[in-house]
Amino acid sequence: MYAAVATAAHAPLSIAQREAPTPGPGEVLVRVTACGVCFTDLNLLRGHFPFARFPVVPGHEVTGVVAAAGAGVDWPAVGTAVGAQFLHDSCGHCDYCVRGDQILCPAKRITGVVVDGGYAEYAVFKAGFVTPLPDGLDPVAAAPLMCAGITAFNGLRQGGIRAGSRVAVLGPGGIGALAVRYAVAMGARVAVIGRSRRAEKAMLDLGAERYVSTDDTDPAAALKAWDGGADLVLNAAPSTAAAVAAFGGLAPDGTLVLCGYDNTPLALPTQPMVLNRLRVLANPSGSPHDLRDTLAFSAAHAILPDVTPITLDEAPGTLEAMASGGVAGRRVITF
Repeated sequence: MYAAVATAAHAPLSIAQREAPTPGPGEVLVRVTACGVCFTDLNLLRGHFPFARFPVVPGHEVTGVVAAAGAGVDWPAVGTAVGAQFLHDSCGHCDYCVRGDQILCPAKRITGVVVDGGYAEYAVFKAGFVTPLPDGLDPVAAAPLMCAGITAFNGLRQGGIRAGSRVAVLGPGGIGALAVRYAVAMGARVAVIGRSRRAEKAMLDLGAERYVSTDDTDPAAALKAWDGGADLVLNAAPSTAAAVAAFGGLAPDGTLVLCGYDNTPLALPTQPMVLNRLRVLANPSGSPHDLRDTLAFSAAHAILPDVTPITLDEAPGTLEAMASGGVAGRRVITF
């Protein structure tokens, strides 16, 4: 089979021919249909994950069909269309695992970072960590739901969104656009904050009621003018500074949810946090039940990202273009 391999940090992605893997006990072999190209894949190559294992096949936004099952696996059956996510597996016995919060397991392993992922024609996953795709869900367009989708959906849910909540989404990119659509479908009022007005029409068309350009306006002041501030600010931009700039736009009892960030420290004013009972929540994707809920909600509300299919051979160039800011929209490797 052909696979794209990250051989080391700060080294280019290479295309190689490998033997197809064999599923072990508790595992399934998935014939990959599609794999989204995520900013996390670029950060792997940039050396941002000290726990990464090299060489490794990147990719954690995977859809495919179960081609074979290892010993002891009777679900999902061979032939089932499934999705595989950022979380590859967990220990299964710690307090977090037994209550269904496997994403918080101290021993969790990350797909495409420490275990081979979906930049390949075949991949092996733990049977209990793949999720059957709802009937009728396009497996190519659905691939980014395995990371961008669950991150946006679960970030809103963990942040306590309710019908009528004022939700501000920072960053109109892949995660941000999905967050807008999910929040609108949940009954929230939505504002979007971007650096320029380039994405304004697209975000308003998705259901946002206002758009704030930080080139023109202070985002915190603009949010405070929005009926007293946002109940929830979801940072979907890969920038900690963007979250800090909008933090002052929270209404009392509001929550900042970090889905996007960079390597700079988060520094926030303490007194306003105390006097207004403000909270900060960081959200690392989600557990298997969160992905199941994300896919079911997406199917029920016809929420899928706009994607551009590419070949495996185009993946290295796509990541290089992402590093220079030259890629708009979601790219999905198809097989």
